[in-house]
Amino acid sequence: MTDFLQAIHKWYNQNLRDLPWRETSDPYKIWISEIILQQTRVAQGISYYHRFIERFPTVTDLAEAEEDEVLKLWQGLGYYSRARNLHAAAQTISGKYGGEFPKSYSEIRELKGIGPYTAAAIASIAFGLPYPALDGNVYRVLARYFGIFAPPNSGEGKKKFLKIAEEIIPAENPGFHNQAMMEFGALQCIPLSPDCPNCPLIASCYAAGHQKVTQLPVKTPKTSQRNRYFYYYYIETGKDTWLEKRTGKDIWENLYQFPLAETKQELSDEEIAGLQPSFMKNDTINIKAVSAQKKHILSHQIIFARLIHLETDGNFKLNNHFIKVPQKDIHTFAVPRLVEKLMEETGIF
Repeated sequence: MTDFLQAIHKWYNQNLRDLPWRETSDPYKIWISEIILQQTRVAQGISYYHRFIERFPTVTDLAEAEEDEVLKLWQGLGYYSRARNLHAAAQTISGKYGGEFPKSYSEIRELKGIGPYTAAAIASIAFGLPYPALDGNVYRVLARYFGIFAPPNSGEGKKKFLKIAEEIIPAENPGFHNQAMMEFGALQCIPLSPDCPNCPLIASCYAAGHQKVTQLPVKTPKTSQRNRYFYYYYIETGKDTWLEKRTGKDIWENLYQFPLAETKQELSDEEIAGLQPSFMKNDTINIKAVSAQKKHILSHQIIFARLIHLETDGNFKLNNHFIKVPQKDIHTFAVPRLVEKLMEETGIF
């Protein structure tokens, strides 16, 4: 075990990337980086991280912000519930802990949206507490090196991986160790075609020695996805247009979008022209254009969307569920990435 740790730590010292969140032990900044990196690659995450920290340099700044602004900064990352949880957790830290990030693993774990991995990362890196951070990269390293065939997301797998991770994490500088494990999985022990011949662990790695690299870690079958068909209406009323805020427990809660009609089946162009959404009533409209279909894949569903550009007269109104906004101000609202793409491709944004 000592040889394993020495090899990983030596490799990390020689290969670690220069990343902004590694320049601090501030738990708030580490937290922000971890949540962002759960959503995107490091290269893209850096720009989001800098924008967040510039706008919200402290947890109190984040707590005092409006949710709409937080969602707007998060736009493009997906899983907007994580941004809402960030905001809610910041308010808890500001109110319950006086703006001071809690220092114990159990208190960190109780914050909204913080799971075992994120709590362990913050606790170890910011406070030097010996909790192993198990993300996809670490699961892969452990599965291949120790020959663990239980899926990481199974009950049996979680116990096995956690047991080994707890056994190998050093009491001294556990944050360094966790970062070394994650970086090794991200750069060396990668999912596809890892450079095993140049790996410092090849002599003692189970997967390399038994030709099981491509089979580990064991993957569980993907959850089936359902199809949904969205028809957005960009309603041009003079220099204004209309938006609505998504509510309920569906996807993209509290984000803005153009008025939406959802159907159970895909519609032809003729059917789109004859579609009369409930919010349109019997208004006089002119269809200026209909976009090409845009496919948007989420974890449990696939959305097929089109944008219908309508022109109406100055007397056109929608009920209070919708808000009338100047077209030039659309970009100030937090919208789903799908809506943003439709606007970009049709020249609205």
